[in-house]
Amino acid sequence: MKKQYFTVFLLIVSSWLYAQDTKINLLPFDGVLVVGYVNQGGYLNFAGPSITANLNDSKVMLSMLPSLRFKEDQGTTKNAFVTPTLGIGLTYSYRAVAFQIPLYYNPKTATQNGQWNIGVGVSLRWNQLKKKK
Repeated sequence: MKKQYFTVFLLIVSSWLYAQDTKINLLPFDGVLVVGYVNQGGYLNFAGPSITANLNDSKVMLSMLPSLRFKEDQGTTKNAFVTPTLGIGLTYSYRAVAFQIPLYYNPKTATQNGQWNIGVGVSLRWNQLKKKK
C-alpha cells in the first residue's frame, strides 16, 4: 500500500516539475575572472558554484570563490607569496562588468587569532563580451 501511495505522489510531483520552456543551458563557467584586494594583498578568483538571480542585464551571485591569493608575509616565518584558498562572496554584474565583495578566512597562527577578511574586486564577464560581438 505504501508503494502505491509513493508512486501516486511521485506522479503528481513530477507533473509539477515540468517547465513551460524545455530549453536547458549548461554553463560550467560563467566567465567571471575577478582581480581584487583583501587583507593587504591581492587575489585572483573564478566565481565558482553559485546561487544566481538574473534580472534583465543584471546578475547577482552568491558563490564559492576558488582563488589564488598574493601576499608577502611580514615577520620571521613566512608563507609562500602565492597561496590557493577558498572564499565566499557576493558578485554583482551588469552586462560585461562585475563587482565583487569576497570574504576570506585567515586561520589562527602563533601570533594572530583567526579572522574573516572582507575585500573588493572588479572583473569583466567574458561570456557577456562574446555575446556582444
